[in-house]
Amino acid sequence: MADVKTPKAPSSPLLSRPGAVAAEGADEGVAAHYGDLFREQAALADGTGLVDLSHRGVVAVTGPDRLSWLHLLITQHVTDLPPGQATEALILSSNGHIEHALYLVDDGETVWAHVEPGTRGELIAYLESMVFFYRVEVADRTDEYAVVHLPAGSIAPVPDGAVVRETPYGRDLFLPRAELEPYADANGPLAGILAYEALRVEAHRPRLGFETDHRTIPHELGLIGSAVHLQKGCYRGQETVARVQNLGKPPRRLVFLHLDGSDVHLPGPGTPVRLASDGEDGRKLGFVTTSARHHELGPIALALVKRNVPVDAELMAGDTAAAQETVVEP
Repeated sequence: MADVKTPKAPSSPLLSRPGAVAAEGADEGVAAHYGDLFREQAALADGTGLVDLSHRGVVAVTGPDRLSWLHLLITQHVTDLPPGQATEALILSSNGHIEHALYLVDDGETVWAHVEPGTRGELIAYLESMVFFYRVEVADRTDEYAVVHLPAGSIAPVPDGAVVRETPYGRDLFLPRAELEPYADANGPLAGILAYEALRVEAHRPRLGFETDHRTIPHELGLIGSAVHLQKGCYRGQETVARVQNLGKPPRRLVFLHLDGSDVHLPGPGTPVRLASDGEDGRKLGFVTTSARHHELGPIALALVKRNVPVDAELMAGDTAAAQETVVEP
């Protein structure tokens, strides 16, 4: 499919809050932090505060065939998805590589999904190309709705009529953009995207465009079960999923890294991962995908490494010592 240019989501009004420092890169448009990264993380871990995710794309699918139609296109089983039940799904290439990640909920009339910044244009173009005779309509609702994340344990109220994705990690609210500021004022404190990302890394949760590249398959990231349903067919890339699941192993696996806390810098995305015994000139065995400073664990990271890297091997991320935890079994 040809590249489809995606307009940026509206810049968040919460960037005008005291202490707000704008995020860069993929998370441009919301705050990286509000002046105290570790305090913000601790608040989220305690179930208080909220995270502004209004830079994410919001896609809505309506029509009586919406669930049966989506079922044919995505990796998740959704034909009988009950209203209010959150799920997540992927769209794969014909070779089984991850192209899109959708975080879904159906409210009884509409399937709502939030997606990575910058991806909704190509996603909507693909979905619209597959409508054919089905009674569905696909709409970009990003300019009208903002995503807000409430951490697990939050007692913040949900506005009447708001669409909610309830997950083990918290609640994602689809709020009208006009309600974003007053809701944040009433239900703070605010936490930036860096705090949210540190807790994501701690939970070993992969993110499209961070833990994925052009050849990532779901097995490498541990997404079988959570985002890929094995008892269904009829979606693009399903043959690769079944073949790897039944006959082989993925070439790479996701690992969690405890990084040496004495280093003043974090190894950034793409930093080579090698055996510590081989030193900085050793053979590259993988690369860092996301790194973060955690309020309790210190420097941590996710990385993709070759499947045959021993699970007890001491590693180096660039020039930083790294102890690994298994996320995906070899």
